[in-house]
Amino acid sequence: MTIAQRINLGLSRVPIWLVYLIGALPPVWLFYLGITGGLGVDPVKAMEHRLGELALQVLVVVLAVTPLRNWTGVSLVRFRRALGLITFYYVVCHLLVWLVLDVQILSQIWADILKRPYITIGMLGFVLMTPLAITSNNLSIRKLGPKTWKRLHQLTYATAILGAVHFVMLAKGFQIEPLVYLGVILALLAARIKIPQRRAMA
Repeated sequence: MTIAQRINLGLSRVPIWLVYLIGALPPVWLFYLGITGGLGVDPVKAMEHRLGELALQVLVVVLAVTPLRNWTGVSLVRFRRALGLITFYYVVCHLLVWLVLDVQILSQIWADILKRPYITIGMLGFVLMTPLAITSNNLSIRKLGPKTWKRLHQLTYATAILGAVHFVMLAKGFQIEPLVYLGVILALLAARIKIPQRRAMA
């Protein structure tokens, strides 16, 4: 048995509900730190930033599932749907912190969406991600059909780019970290491109 097969065997014993449980904890922990003074002098901004970064990190893992399987034989496919929904959960929490704890004023929220490009891009990513979360179930696959469902979920690629660009534009000044996320996401998307092989000359 190869190393990849052993890893896959171990992963097959991990229940999906445990992934959801672990994924649900970080926002709760961040909220606790925020109300107890564990996030510094501006806990709302710290929470907002950390939730957005968590969403990007899990989204990177989602995008890495196929290349990882192709290159190493290690398969996280059975966890991909759970990881995608956890990503959406972090994005919703990130958005709620901004709406409820940061801006609070409805008219100001709409003005920010229209006037600040990084917020416009972030909201567009959220809008594109919403139908993916809603259809991340077996019933939707049956209703839409596997081909249509797969095409719809290719929006994941656009949402990943939008999320990374949102982070780059949000950063003040030149910062390496947002660019690293953007570079990793673009590299993972490029890894999915199938280069047609030329047929050998007879």
